[in-house]
Amino acid sequence: MERWKIVRAFTLGPLLEAAIPKPGNVSRFRDFEDLTFYHFLFAETAVTGVYYEAVKTAELLRKGILEPREAGLGELIKRAVKASREAQDANPNFGIIALSIPLIMGMAIGKNMLDARKKARLLIEESTVRDTMEFYRAIRIANPKGIPSGVKYDVYSDDSFRELFQDGINLARLAEMSCEREMIFCEWLNEYELSYSTFGRLYELIGELPLEDAVIRAFVEMLANNLDTLIVRKAGVEEAKLVQENARKVLDGELSLEEFDEFMREKGDLRNPGSLADIMAVSLSLLVLRGLRIELRDGRVIGRP
Repeated sequence: MERWKIVRAFTLGPLLEAAIPKPGNVSRFRDFEDLTFYHFLFAETAVTGVYYEAVKTAELLRKGILEPREAGLGELIKRAVKASREAQDANPNFGIIALSIPLIMGMAIGKNMLDARKKARLLIEESTVRDTMEFYRAIRIANPKGIPSGVKYDVYSDDSFRELFQDGINLARLAEMSCEREMIFCEWLNEYELSYSTFGRLYELIGELPLEDAVIRAFVEMLANNLDTLIVRKAGVEEAKLVQENARKVLDGELSLEEFDEFMREKGDLRNPGSLADIMAVSLSLLVLRGLRIELRDGRVIGRP
């Protein structure tokens, strides 16, 4: 697959995700107190160079010049997070980067989009303890909300690096331990199951609805069927369940989108479904890679595969 086609898709997908007014998220119409639409614009365009390097590295893997354990996932994620942070002062895309880089490399190694998810899982399985250490350094740079402290392999404890080395914790083992706390790790382990199923749902919906309506519908369905782990970490599992219940009411016609959005924002960003938004960004990247283009009809933007 052509290098810049991959990079373009994984740049445009997150920009679309940020622009479209989904319930509880930053959009071109709504900001949070400490996170704006502009943060996403600067962050996502800042990482394109690292994404390009990830594709080039993957081509060396495909040719057998490098072994999978030499992919350097952790280093690439850290470099992308650093580039994002240098361009703006918030954390709009750590999760997107962590999801995207293994899959970007999988696209360059695999035969097609379906094969790419298997190659991404292989790279995660073959990662090294050094990858995990670099991943920890990336977390420290991004400083995402809701990271627990005082736990084994505490991200913010310098002792954790010694513990990771002693116990041989690569990215796959880290994901196994952390899947319940963060959906990104579940995606790593499950070959991006939710990202790909959401991509499939988007592909169906853009045949029926304008682009924004299709994305919003798919996102509400995601909220109705999954507990967002960022909400769980920030506000607790009961709040996450309440979000899920209200999303189901939207689908059942008992609550309007506008009412749902106001509910999502009434406690600031505590109900911001950031983990599912990250997965939606990757799903949109897959849709772009599949050939998404837009047309303007009667003032509405229509997506076409």
